[in-house]
Amino acid sequence: MMSLGKIAVLSVLQTEPEEVRLLDQSLPVGYKVYKSKVGSMDSAKIFAAVETAAKREGFISSNYREEHALYHSILEAYQGICRGNAGLGNVLRSAGLLYSIVRGPRTVGCADDGEWIAVALYGYMGAPMKGFEHEVLGLGMNPI
Repeated sequence: MMSLGKIAVLSVLQTEPEEVRLLDQSLPVGYKVYKSKVGSMDSAKIFAAVETAAKREGFISSNYREEHALYHSILEAYQGICRGNAGLGNVLRSAGLLYSIVRGPRTVGCADDGEWIAVALYGYMGAPMKGFEHEVLGLGMNPI
């Protein structure tokens, strides 16, 4: 069964051929999906990249409710990759991440629950030296 969170996580983990197949299955049942990448030692740059992409790609409109839902989805995913409230640069850590943004119903056929937005982050985090990093994965989702 397809769901918002599952699509966000699968999208961020899959390679292009698998991703195209996932998009072909997701769009007809009401999901909009976007995937890109970001890398930084500054958490503000990660938040800004995801938020800018969501606005540019039409995932949210410029009203408080939608921006707030997106912000908290990014924050939840970010806390997942940071293991809590830790940051990046201030503790000498860097991140190279893929991210996906998904908007649609929480689960297929659950339109009475309204629209939701999910953000998944996947990649590598560690000391800012090649070979000193490990994989991380985070997911955040909120109603719009």
